[in-house]
Amino acid sequence: MSALLLLGIPLLLMGKAPEGHAGLYSVAILLPPAILVLSALFAIRGYGVEDCTLLILRPGWKTRIPLQDLAEVKVDPEAMRASIRLFGNGGLFGIIGLFRNERLGRYRAFATDSARAVVLRFPARTLVVTPDRPEQFAAAVHRAVANVSPGDAG
Repeated sequence: MSALLLLGIPLLLMGKAPEGHAGLYSVAILLPPAILVLSALFAIRGYGVEDCTLLILRPGWKTRIPLQDLAEVKVDPEAMRASIRLFGNGGLFGIIGLFRNERLGRYRAFATDSARAVVLRFPARTLVVTPDRPEQFAAAVHRAVANVSPGDAG
């Protein structure tokens, strides 16, 4: 629905564009498709765990987050409830960015379905991801962290 809206606005504006339209009008035509493309580039396609590293799968690239200092992994479907977006995307191809709520404080989300939230707590930050199978994902993270000895973390 959002994609149709972001593509429909420019088409509507182009059909009503005045002769010699101003620069602001051009921005209004180009901005919605730019938002759509930029959001699609940062979409969340999935998650993985490889060599004590969390992988956030994106279209054509991966965000890598080291898990060496991980303090806690917890499946919590209510984790994102009553969150305020501080910076980021609140729903177009994902819930991605910095958020805050009473339960977690300030946290970074790489989410698609808040009901499948897995909270990863580090000493200095908190992350929320939403894999298809939260319990299995949390177990995979536990195994990956357990397989790293303290000498390997450097």
